[in-house]
Amino acid sequence: MTNARCASSAGDGAGVPPPARTDAQVLIVGAGPAGATAAYHLARQGVDVVVIEKSAFPREKVCGDGLTPRAVRHLVRMGIDTTAPGWARNRGLRFVSRGRTLEVDWPEGQRFPGYGLTRTRQDFDHLLAERSTAAGARLHTRTKAVTPLTDRAGRITGVAAQVGPERRPVEFHAPIVIAADGVAGRLGLAMGVTRVANRPVGTAVRRYYRSEAKHLDPYLESWLDLRRPDGRILPGYSWIFPMGDGRVNVGLGVLNDSRTGATDMRAMLDPWLARTPQEWGLSGPDNIDGPTRSAALPMGFNRLPHLSRGLLLIGDAGGMINPCNGEGIAYAMESAELAAEFVAQALTRPDSASRDRVLAGYPREIAARLGRYYRLGRVFSDLMARPTFTTLVTQNAVKSPRVMGFMVRLLSNLSDAPGSDTADHLVNSMIRVFPSDRRLDSRSSTSFRRSAS
Repeated sequence: MTNARCASSAGDGAGVPPPARTDAQVLIVGAGPAGATAAYHLARQGVDVVVIEKSAFPREKVCGDGLTPRAVRHLVRMGIDTTAPGWARNRGLRFVSRGRTLEVDWPEGQRFPGYGLTRTRQDFDHLLAERSTAAGARLHTRTKAVTPLTDRAGRITGVAAQVGPERRPVEFHAPIVIAADGVAGRLGLAMGVTRVANRPVGTAVRRYYRSEAKHLDPYLESWLDLRRPDGRILPGYSWIFPMGDGRVNVGLGVLNDSRTGATDMRAMLDPWLARTPQEWGLSGPDNIDGPTRSAALPMGFNRLPHLSRGLLLIGDAGGMINPCNGEGIAYAMESAELAAEFVAQALTRPDSASRDRVLAGYPREIAARLGRYYRLGRVFSDLMARPTFTTLVTQNAVKSPRVMGFMVRLLSNLSDAPGSDTADHLVNSMIRVFPSDRRLDSRSSTSFRRSAS
């Protein structure tokens, strides 16, 4: 790591301001979990990578703050000590439905640890950003990407940005650009990425509460019988996640579907919390610790293509949230590490055409890893949008520990491959039933041909 590379890196935006033109080998737009993870892995390989982030750290994000073992695996791969102060460890999930309760421990496999974590996104994102700059990435906060810069063939070569409160114009140039700008995905939209209309999107609402009774709970709690005020059951769940710092994160996540009708998510939060025991301190305004916030959840690869005219999409910008459980951080980090692998290889090639041939492997590989599983997830989310199926699930979900243990492994995507036990083999067999996602392959290939022409 050189001093020059770190000179303008600052987690709080207080570093050396960028000149009117800044060049790097790789430009990453967005410094959330996806962008910071990609920057870390690239910098570790000696790549000169610049990350721009419109906000300043620390900053809040709407999230349940829960990290499954799949996400923990990627933290370990980044060398992050998950036993340090600030992390709250959990054993598994507690399900509540129609008056019944069932606790299921996380499965421990060859790839995934047998524990999950919670940490506020305000801390978590800042930690990952600092991890990337310590590896050598250059981070510019309070820097908003405005428009993509392209060459005569329409291939992206950087972005025009505005820096600081004065909106000083700066151009960032790089032969490879990665979009990690989250749910909004503005850079991808500007480069021809579109939302696939028939793929799922959810909405999440969350609020923090002070709760001495629940903040050290060893389980993440999920209530499955989520209903509208008129009593109609909804495809989603509500949660109480212990933060270990005197607070809990409570919220609702619901699949947006025309069959369930319009729902005011914020209006549902208080009536649900009124059902919780009074000693938890969640049923009134006294223990509220911060505002109610909401966000969209782009799921199941509903943003395509993942390579568009030289632009790679990772995390939420690529619609990579798990449609089975609404988890996004694990897939943001997973896609980021995979993209970094292909980008580092592409940079060794002598020209843009040969680089693009390497980069074309990224969407194919992410489709190979997650395409079948996400097709299963889209079928599951479609079934959950049918009230009859959702009613059946909530009536029977917590009756069998064995069935729920299997469902945790399936819906959280925690099976080993090759499988290490019967449950793994069954989950893997279910995933293999679904064909590969040809739409991913074809759209990415079309994008590559256009960018290479």
